Amino acid sequence: MLQEIEKIIVNRQQQPKHQNDALGILLEAKDEEGNSLTLEELKDQILLLLFAGHETLTSAISSFSLLMAQHPEILEKVRKEQENLNITEDITSENLKEMPYLEQVLKEVLRLIPPVGGGFRKVIQEFEFEGYRIPKDWTVQYQIAQTHQESDTFPNYQTFDPERFSPENMVDKQKRFGYVPFGGGLRECLGKEFARLEMKIFASLLVRKCHWELLPDQNLEMINIPSPRPSDGLKVKIF
Repeated sequence: MLQEIEKIIVNRQQQPKHQNDALGILLEAKDEEGNSLTLEELKDQILLLLFAGHETLTSAISSFSLLMAQHPEILEKVRKEQENLNITEDITSENLKEMPYLEQVLKEVLRLIPPVGGGFRKVIQEFEFEGYRIPKDWTVQYQIAQTHQESDTFPNYQTFDPERFSPENMVDKQKRFGYVPFGGGLRECLGKEFARLEMKIFASLLVRKCHWELLPDQNLEMINIPSPRPSDGLKVKIF
């Protein structure tokens, strides 16, 4: 795999203009002294993007499957939207734009059970938060799940409700950094759009081609390390 990644990188380095994608951004990146990433560093970063995306994607799709099995009325609406598209061949980019309800559902999955626990930031200016002084240069951690439980932004936050993200509500747009399944700011997840694309395609295929239900006598309590998943895995019957 590393050999194939290296071939792609070298080929892209020889092109006069870099494309506006993850590799293109890495090729354009420079440090404070104007140095670009070395070939080895580029290979490491691309490999990290590929593998880091798989663990979190598995968690997100498992959460989608779990929540759909627990909310059959919502799954039925997702299924109806897919049936109306009448997709007979491979999913196209135009097809993906015609799945607004699935988009709402996936956003709510990521709100309720975010695949990543949080992130770290370095404080660049001293500030006070709820009576606590946070000094400059401290490293602080933000919690994604707790951010998504702010009752002002997400009333009844413990309830699975895709209507939060309907065009009429769009709660993810109401408060800056109120919805951060991929982090936020300049350090937002580099693979965000790739992950969203994978989730949507996988969910669409799963809904159109499979029916499933949870098997009885399993522990669905979530384990959060390294990524959220049910204690007993997710045991389903597919038919």
